[in-house]
Amino acid sequence: MKGEDLRAALRVYFLFGTPDTPWPPEALLEAAVRGGVTAYQFREKGPGALQGERRLRLARSLRDSARRLGILFFVDDDVDLALAVEADGVHVGEEDLSVAEVRRRVGDRLLVGASCASVACALRARDAGADYLGVGPVFPTPIKAEKRPVGLEIFGEMRRAGIDLPLVAIGGIDAHNAHLPARAGADGVAFIRAVARARDPEEAARAIAEAMRRGRAEFTQG
Repeated sequence: MKGEDLRAALRVYFLFGTPDTPWPPEALLEAAVRGGVTAYQFREKGPGALQGERRLRLARSLRDSARRLGILFFVDDDVDLALAVEADGVHVGEEDLSVAEVRRRVGDRLLVGASCASVACALRARDAGADYLGVGPVFPTPIKAEKRPVGLEIFGEMRRAGIDLPLVAIGGIDAHNAHLPARAGADGVAFIRAVARARDPEEAARAIAEAMRRGRAEFTQG
């Protein structure tokens, strides 16, 4: 998947693992997709995260759910797991495996996403074979409290630098601000807590999806 199809598939991008939510994982993903989520990243890490065979079983179950629901399924920072469960893609951070190494291992079998907080990182990731970029943290977030927010201007800076990959804003995204990165040129928004910890995950996802649509419309008109 490339081009506009990939941009559309990354529009409303949900990440979570069992430590992030009180909800049953499969039920949470289904509710989020009903609300408008278009892609999901399996992010099973942190205190209390499943390990070994239990982690593998959950990844396969959520991969199956994603296929049935018609959305892309990514694995965070684990190439072996992504290949084992036949994910659609794998996502790596700046401190994880290099994009070049990931691409060497997966070839064309998987989409490769990379986290970047600077234009220089984005250029390196693009040249190494990334299919899309997660850009952030855009806003302050407790999940990446040590990271300084990159702000909204970075999307224009990346475009002016010639980066034409899909750009997905991440970090502190919720229904109240999801329109802002979209209006600044982001192709998609990614989030964890805003839906994973919501009282009504479906409605929370719907509100973010609507904010994203509004922001993209304003960007296009502008």
